[in-house]
Amino acid sequence: MVEVDNLKKSYGSLQAVKGVSFTIEKGEILGFLGPNGAGKSTTMKMITGYLSPTSGTARVQGFDVQTHPIEVKKRVGYLPESSAAYPEMTVVEFLTYVAEARGITAKDEISDRLGDVIIKCHLQKVQGQTIETLSKGYRQRVGLAQAILHDPSVLILDEPTDGLDPNQKYEVRKLIKGMAENKAIILSTHILEEVEAICTRVIIVDEGRVVVDESPEDFKARKPGAKIDEIFRELTNKNSYA
Repeated sequence: MVEVDNLKKSYGSLQAVKGVSFTIEKGEILGFLGPNGAGKSTTMKMITGYLSPTSGTARVQGFDVQTHPIEVKKRVGYLPESSAAYPEMTVVEFLTYVAEARGITAKDEISDRLGDVIIKCHLQKVQGQTIETLSKGYRQRVGLAQAILHDPSVLILDEPTDGLDPNQKYEVRKLIKGMAENKAIILSTHILEEVEAICTRVIIVDEGRVVVDESPEDFKARKPGAKIDEIFRELTNKNSYA
């Protein structure tokens, strides 16, 4: 579903990503972890086509992000770290705009798609409000709704539960887990219990490189009895993670 081969990204003399490689199959939920500045968000943006790599390749269902960017975007749902939306639009207006931008033009289909994601993301109470009036948690849910609106094969979610209360986090995790059977999902999070709760695999990047790629169980077995964040800090020799 997703193939990342020696992906690199430089900003002048700064190498943000130094050669990241991995593959993801359908049904996997990949927990993508690393310290602040490790290159996680940059890697995710390159897979979506939002950023062009300096070198290396990324493919989604066989389509290269650089040579076939439109085909990649059709197959990817992306929730960026700061969920971008037009603040003056209502939730329904924004999701309608996203549907039309995705090539969904039939009114009945737009209505069906909006009804589905509004229920899944628990947006019924605020669907008529402008986005600028929403709490951070509701804005995050709007971001998730736009990411899944076109039923993509690949979901790339950067901090999907950021700003949500415990009940909302549970619902979003349940939703992600429920969608995983027919999708490949990359999930960046600083909530390490989230990895244990829903992820089938863990990749840790540090200083632009992959340092761990294994199951959550194998990851925890590195130091039996320790908390997952303790193992993380020991591996990366860092005091912060995100």
